[in-house]
Amino acid sequence: MKLRLKRPTAGFNVVLVEPEIPQNTGNIGRLCVATSSTLHLVGPLGFEVDEKAVRRAGLDYWHLVDVRRHADLAQCLSAAGVRETLVFTANTGRSYLEAPYAPGAALVFGGESRGLAESVLDAHRDRLYAIPTCESSVRSLNLANAAAIVLYEALRACGLLADLEVEP
Repeated sequence: MKLRLKRPTAGFNVVLVEPEIPQNTGNIGRLCVATSSTLHLVGPLGFEVDEKAVRRAGLDYWHLVDVRRHADLAQCLSAAGVRETLVFTANTGRSYLEAPYAPGAALVFGGESRGLAESVLDAHRDRLYAIPTCESSVRSLNLANAAAIVLYEALRACGLLADLEVEP
């Protein structure tokens, strides 16, 4: 038996700005397939999208990922027709649990070593959210883990985890 989500009418847009580690992107791609979300890759990447490591991390799901490439964040948000943009960073005092999630929203994450540019943070200052950690020596969570935490909270907050199906 498997527990299944019903396919949402409007999935979320998971936006990775300049991701650097193909395994994280592959895992996030698999997460997007599992949640009917679109994966947007913005700016220069630290790897080739067709690199074996991305496919390996996404296992045999990479061909199912709705993945779109964009030159910059503004072009991404415009092309995706996003109305709500939520930006996730370790550098804010507002919890991801407070974010106003809505189906179709863009969930924006920065690259693994640099995070998001200060200009992006400034442009979205009222839409910054963080996942809290206990230990100050932990700068941030792994990108794939952070995306999973946020995406499933978005699904929960929108009521999309309330009506599940059990598949034999």
